[in-house]
Amino acid sequence: MRWFVALSRWPRFLLTLLLGVGIGTGQAPWSLVPVSLVALFLAVWAFSAIEKPKQAAWFGWALGTGYFAAFMFWIVEPFLVEPEVYGWMAPFALVFMVAGLALFWALGFGVAAALGRNRRRRLLALIVTLGLAELLRSYVFTGFPWGLLGYIWLDTPIAQLAAFVGPHGLGALALGVVILPMVFSNRLLGGVVELVFVALLWGAGGLLLGQPAEPAQGAKIIRLIQPNASQQQKWEPEFAPIFYARQLGFTAAVSETRPDLVIWPEAAVTFWLGDEPDAQARIVEAAPENAQVIIGARRYAGRRIYNSMVLLGKDGQPTDIYDKTHLVPFGEYVPFGGFLSRFGIYGLAAEDGAGFSSGTDRKLLDLGALGKVVPLICYESIFPNLSRFTDQRPDWILQITNDAWFGQLAGPQQHLAQARMRAIEQGLPFVRAANTGVSAVIDPRGRIVAQIGLGKAGFLDVPLPKAEKVTLYNKTGDFAVLVLLLLGLGSVLIARIRN
Repeated sequence: MRWFVALSRWPRFLLTLLLGVGIGTGQAPWSLVPVSLVALFLAVWAFSAIEKPKQAAWFGWALGTGYFAAFMFWIVEPFLVEPEVYGWMAPFALVFMVAGLALFWALGFGVAAALGRNRRRRLLALIVTLGLAELLRSYVFTGFPWGLLGYIWLDTPIAQLAAFVGPHGLGALALGVVILPMVFSNRLLGGVVELVFVALLWGAGGLLLGQPAEPAQGAKIIRLIQPNASQQQKWEPEFAPIFYARQLGFTAAVSETRPDLVIWPEAAVTFWLGDEPDAQARIVEAAPENAQVIIGARRYAGRRIYNSMVLLGKDGQPTDIYDKTHLVPFGEYVPFGGFLSRFGIYGLAAEDGAGFSSGTDRKLLDLGALGKVVPLICYESIFPNLSRFTDQRPDWILQITNDAWFGQLAGPQQHLAQARMRAIEQGLPFVRAANTGVSAVIDPRGRIVAQIGLGKAGFLDVPLPKAEKVTLYNKTGDFAVLVLLLLGLGSVLIARIRN
């Protein structure tokens, strides 16, 4: 790949950008795994010829820019809900988001080039440094682990390894698979070893997927409500009663199966919790007798406001509340929002300058015969650690969300894909009620048991799938992968010092 280094700046930049786009096609909704892996192979091959750390960092930034641009274009959608107010921000949001996330890839590639004085060591170092860079972007500045490299495996049997190594382990595996043939002096031998290795992992995952999804013993029936309330209309006074009535109708609908739990999506009602007790009571009254009801609602306590998941009692009053703990920066709140609001700068979903307040209690909701559930509200499902409870074993995971913010293509599909990965990682059924879709029940292997598609209104009655045994990833989280990557970094540093 010496010819690649010999290219002038702009042709090299555009080619690198294109390779990044190719890698990004492995993410939903494209899920073109072969294209993604071939592009990753070519990108790593090109990187192997780059010796200067600064040049490698620019290469990583261009590659990352193409990668994130391939599937993060949905980020403009929230700004187009009120285009007259926020529309001007849309192109800036896309550029800054994509270019900012690409800085982590620049760091990974730049450090790998600095550590590896020869081609083979550069490639091995890249597995470690890019893996650490992806971990870093998952946690710093509140974290944003959207579109992790490991998600390209989701629609393959290899995704089942997430139960052992999590998404970051799968990302390191993707790099390892394409790098393996390059570090062998005998390329043919390296290719054969790689094929055998992938075949073994594929077969192991296939055996796990060969086991059919089973309902839990004495499985309870979950009813998911999807009102399909567009973000532009949802809060308008003339439309809010229509969507409320639609959800009531779905809640009261008679079907062949009688639901034990009815779930409305995030911010399913436009009134503040407690302000309209009769409206809350009507929700419970509409549900089948003895069925529990969970809704998404906004609530206030003093001068603070919260985005909440609420379990309603028979009188319509809350019996348990979970307040969203991980808020969306510049969406639900803006840093220094009180000050910035003086200049007309607000979060997209904020009610005032300060925005929503973060809940302080990560807890399980106890639903009695329906078991203990991990509560997640929208954005929280992209963080693997928020689905992980080690002190007591949950029975399933519940996400309520309003994906109307994300448009009708890439955003909702990627959000669903990450929910599927959470199910595999924890070995738990994952249930999601989404305002505009996709509402779905997912089994512990990440398979969608039933769903309501995007842009549709309706309800869905599904037996709760059976949970698997506690996974290794549930016990270790990202700590085990972090330790392995740090050990790899240490070995690279030692080799660098010796030379």
